Amino acid sequence: MAQKSKIILGIDPGTVIMGYGILAVTGNKIRMLEMNVVKLNGKKDMFERLGAINQVIQEIIEKYKPDDMAIEAPFFGKNVQSMLKLGRAQGVAIAVAMSNGLSVAEYSPKKVKQSITGNGNANKEQIWKMLNSIMPLTNTIKYFDASDALAVAVCHHFNAHGLTTAVSTTTKSKKNRKQNGWEDFIKNNPDRIG
Repeated sequence: MAQKSKIILGIDPGTVIMGYGILAVTGNKIRMLEMNVVKLNGKKDMFERLGAINQVIQEIIEKYKPDDMAIEAPFFGKNVQSMLKLGRAQGVAIAVAMSNGLSVAEYSPKKVKQSITGNGNANKEQIWKMLNSIMPLTNTIKYFDASDALAVAVCHHFNAHGLTTAVSTTTKSKKNRKQNGWEDFIKNNPDRIG
C-alpha cells in the first residue's frame, strides 16, 4: 500500500506580491507540487487586497488539501506602516488556514535561511540554489517570493522532524569531525535527499 504524502503549504506574505509553495512529503522524500506568486494590485484598497489574499489561499487549500501551513514572520524593518500591512496579510493567511483546520507554524526569516542553507544571513540566490539541491526543481525563478515560500515549507518539514538544517555540521563518525560542505552531507545522508 502506498504511503500517504503529507502536504505543507508555505507562505511568504505580502500585500503586493505574496509567494506560496506546496510541498509533498512521503517518508524521507520531499517534492514540490507548486511554487508561485500572487500579484496584488498595489493601487487597490488595502482591504480589497486582503480579500484577494483570503480568496487565493482558500483556493490553494481546496486544490491541494494541505495538512499544515507554515508562514514567514514579518521582517522587522524601520517602516511601521509596511509592518502593519504585512501583519494584516499574515493574519488573513493564518485565519484562512485555521478556519480550514490546518496546523499553523511561523518561522522567522533568519530561521528559514538557517534551516535551508545553514547560514541565517544567506541571500535569496543561495536559498534558491540550496532548494535545487534538496529537491528536483524545474522552475526558473522569476520572483524570489515564491522560492521563499517554498523554503518556509521545507523549514517546517525539517523542524517537524527534529532536523535543524539541511546542511548537517557533523558526520556520524566516532571522531565527530566537521563535514566539508554539501557533497559530504549528501554522501553521509542519502536518505534525506529527494
